[in-house]
Formats: sequence, structure tokens, C-alpha cells
Amino acid sequence: MNRTLVICKPDAVERGLVGELVGRLERKGLRLVAAQLRQIDEATASEHYEEHRGKPFYPDLVGFITRSPSMVLVMEGPVDTWSIVRTLMGSTNPAEAPPGTIRGDLGTLLTENLVHGSDSAESAAREIAIFFPGLA
Repeated sequence: MNRTLVICKPDAVERGLVGELVGRLERKGLRLVAAQLRQIDEATASEHYEEHRGKPFYPDLVGFITRSPSMVLVMEGPVDTWSIVRTLMGSTNPAEAPPGTIRGDLGTLLTENLVHGSDSAESAAREIAIFFPGLA
């Protein structure tokens, strides 16, 4: 089995959409391995978003993910589970995300787009180690 990290971001938690998001992942056939509602601190956010450090949107990105609790998940499934999750999420910009995807159905803002999913198997391993070191 293959694992990936998913974060139901603060806007998803604030809007009461965590159950809907987890349900979509589970209905696809993915299995929930670990979950934690947590306030992501600046140090963890900085490590998680290290590839964006120095970009103009970085301060807003860190400010958003640290503003209130997120539900951090590890999902398990077949090879390339990360790709399955990314397809379910839809485009980063909800205005461009197709209907039937999480962002296409539920998202409204580019800067608050409900969910994060690892973008490769390597990113999944790195991100799971950040948030769930016991699973790495």
C-alpha cells in the first residue's frame, strides 16, 4: 500500500467540511491511517512549505495555515495514492477546478482552497515525516 499526506486546511475546518472531504477520499477507496486536528505552528509550516520560502505569497501562505486548526491526515491506497488525491482535489484555483472535485464543488478562493495533498511520492514521504514522524 502507498501513503500520502492530506491537510484539511483552516477554511475547511472553519466551514465544517472535514467530514465531507474525508468521506470523498474514503468513497474513492482510500483508507484513513492517521488523523490529527492540530494548530500548525510557524516552525512546522515553514518546514512544510520550505520550497516556497522567498516567494511573494509565502507570508500569506504561512499566515493562512497557522491561523486556526487544520485536520492533518495520512491516507493509504494503491500505487500513486498521491495522484489519486490530487485528482480528487481539483485545480488549485477553485474557479478552474472541474465540478465533482473538492475545490470545484466546495472552493471559492484561490488563497483559501480547502485542502493540501502531497504532489509526489517523495513529497508524501517528507510531509508525513513532518506531521507523523512515527509513521515515516
